[in-house]
Amino acid sequence: MSYTVKNLNEGDRELIAFRIGDQEFCVNIMSVREIRGWTPATAMPHSPGYMLGVINLRGAVLPIIDLAARLGMKPADPTARHVIIVAQARRKVVGLLVDAVSDILTVTDETIQPTPEISSELERQFARGVLAIEKRMICLIELESLFPETESEAA
Repeated sequence: MSYTVKNLNEGDRELIAFRIGDQEFCVNIMSVREIRGWTPATAMPHSPGYMLGVINLRGAVLPIIDLAARLGMKPADPTARHVIIVAQARRKVVGLLVDAVSDILTVTDETIQPTPEISSELERQFARGVLAIEKRMICLIELESLFPETESEAA
């Protein structure tokens, strides 16, 4: 994937869009460190169901999260076509397993619509908003809410 640095206007933000199943999601590109191919993870005992395990990333232990399972969707069955988005959420660096990266979007705050009130509390907890772009509905995920700082925040 090639990427050209653009001059952003005041109020513009860049998001990286990706697919999980037949749905599209996006996160702030500033939280993304790299995108890499799937690497089998080593399972960790007593880890949450959405954690696939850990991999060695240039000498650092990187937890791999099945983002589909974390969002309450059908867990992924990782293949060589899956990718890992290495991202930082607060002070944690994690690998997010997704089906594919689809786009880099430049949007304004006005483009981001609020999460519908009809959504479940879980969806509203993780979703920052929804973008309607070119006949696509893309859910903006707040990475910090996926990985709470403390156990009390998780409750």
